[in-house]
Amino acid sequence: MTQQIKDWIDVSEYPFKQNYFQLPMGKMHYIDEGRGAPIVFLHGNPGWSFEYRNAVKALSQSTRCIAVDHIGFGLSDKPYEWDYLPKNHAENFAKLMTHLQLADITLVVNDWGGPIGLSYALSHPQLIRHLVILNTWMWSTKEDPYYRMYSAFMGGVIGRFLIRNFNFFGKVMVKKIVADPKALPEPIHKQFYQPLGEKSERKGCWIFPKEVIGSSEWLDSLWQRRDAIKDLPATIIWGMKDIAFREKELNVWDELLTNKRVVRLDKVGHYPQEEATEIFIKELKQIAQ
Repeated sequence: MTQQIKDWIDVSEYPFKQNYFQLPMGKMHYIDEGRGAPIVFLHGNPGWSFEYRNAVKALSQSTRCIAVDHIGFGLSDKPYEWDYLPKNHAENFAKLMTHLQLADITLVVNDWGGPIGLSYALSHPQLIRHLVILNTWMWSTKEDPYYRMYSAFMGGVIGRFLIRNFNFFGKVMVKKIVADPKALPEPIHKQFYQPLGEKSERKGCWIFPKEVIGSSEWLDSLWQRRDAIKDLPATIIWGMKDIAFREKELNVWDELLTNKRVVRLDKVGHYPQEEATEIFIKELKQIAQ
């Protein structure tokens, strides 16, 4: 299923064919470029497949690159009546993977893309060739005051008001979680938040902060199954100046994964794929060899 590209998209940055997978709550958008062993990219909040555009352009000459937009984000449908719970995003992603019938997968995850994508890897480790971990997590943080405070504010009445009425997460928070705002010039930054242009389209964006703590039981259930992926080949590419996922969270991954390479980026924040694009692509090319 294809659809007309939105008129606000900079096609010089994002020159891809649009693909849609029908789910009960709406259409999930994804790009699918190139041929070969697949690399699957998963974004977090409030991003979309756009943040992986440079990697897709560089790698699709020799590999198959699939970048997904969660329901409620990017070019996917944004049904207001849906619940947007992370566990249900994970079910959507699993259905898409079944539909695409992929194997030998390199799975690249960032932010909420971590637990959503790794939920699939935990259930299908035999289909995963390599994990690429970018500033994310996969465990309950309900005992961590840092995340409890964040979730209570951004997922509470004030955060919901700011996100719903002012697109606060896309316009303000994205700039705060990069190490250097110059790494995200305004034309590129605008592409991050433009998909959430209408108030009615932002429900997914304000549900995610609430679920950092609200989905603790589901997150803990993933962590209890962690042995299924601990020995998979993995590359951790970590922005050390990220205020969302810190060195503390990196150390958890470092301790869990037994067969990994760790790339610490001292001058990078939340988005290694955007702030250190050349390094990110170089690492993926080495994995794809």
